[in-house]
Amino acid sequence: MARRRTEIGVGEFDELTTPVVAAPMAGGASTPDLVVAVNSAGGLGFLAGGYRSAQEMLHQVSEVRGRTDRAFGVNLFVPGEDRAVPAELDEYRRRLAPEAARVGVELGEPRWDDDGFPAKLAALLDDPVPVVSFTFGLPDASAVRALRRAGSLVVVTVTCVEEARAAAERGADALCVQGAEAGGHQGSFDDTEERVQPLASLLAAVRASVPLPLLAAGGLASPAAVRAALGGGAVAVQVGTALLLADESGASATHRAALVDPEPRTTRVTRAFSGRRARGLVNRFLAAHDEAAPAAYPQVHRMTAPLRAAAARAGDTGTTHLWAGTGFRSASARPAAAICQELVG
Repeated sequence: MARRRTEIGVGEFDELTTPVVAAPMAGGASTPDLVVAVNSAGGLGFLAGGYRSAQEMLHQVSEVRGRTDRAFGVNLFVPGEDRAVPAELDEYRRRLAPEAARVGVELGEPRWDDDGFPAKLAALLDDPVPVVSFTFGLPDASAVRALRRAGSLVVVTVTCVEEARAAAERGADALCVQGAEAGGHQGSFDDTEERVQPLASLLAAVRASVPLPLLAAGGLASPAAVRAALGGGAVAVQVGTALLLADESGASATHRAALVDPEPRTTRVTRAFSGRRARGLVNRFLAAHDEAAPAAYPQVHRMTAPLRAAAARAGDTGTTHLWAGTGFRSASARPAAAICQELVG
């Protein structure tokens, strides 16, 4: 039986024993083990619905339900429009062909799709979970109303004040305020421009504009950073990079190795791997192809998927994507519960 919204109302985020939310990290890092571990520490775990079928998503939901009686969430990608320029995709495919040949794979078909959004939304309406969050845009007002009627609390990821106001008007119960420091994809509704506003100033601006509970996200990998976000008005912090090395994380061995590499590394926002702006560790592939990558998501993501997967299997940190926020050096390999407790200690 799904837990109902009254069991984790909007006033309860600041009553979490540990005010830490596990960021939904699509692609494998977020696992049922990680959700259960964060919940056991008094936080709120999240499953990533992105890149999974509705059936796969529900299988993970069922597993989490069987292992924790605490509230948890599921995140969905809001599909955008197909704005890709075919000639740009063709040129990028030609550019990446030698990369694919080097690791022994064919590039994927650069197709647009909606990530199965309608089926996933329908599944979560039929079998509600306590919290549903959205990234990359706003769900329809009818979807928000339906989710709330079903008992789910609705959270929308925002990257500017204008998005925050739009989400509030659409009926969101709470907002995840994502600063520029965040690892992985920027959750902006419009990917035309890179989001550069730091979390601290963005959190203050959204707090002054929208009377909703706010989760703070972006670069929060140390107790000092978490204290600053909570002191800045967030009811809880959402962390992803800080949990990538956790025992329960599904991050690949290659990703983990890059995060602890003693060589100097920096992060950069790039379209090179997916066609949508995302922050990751700078590596050879990013440096070589960043400027040439077209604004075409998820087409570029689909195109590079076999290449990135092969590189990850081979331990090739120079070729696969290595999503990470600016605080990645603070990440440590320990149980997730210990990481969450230390962040708020």
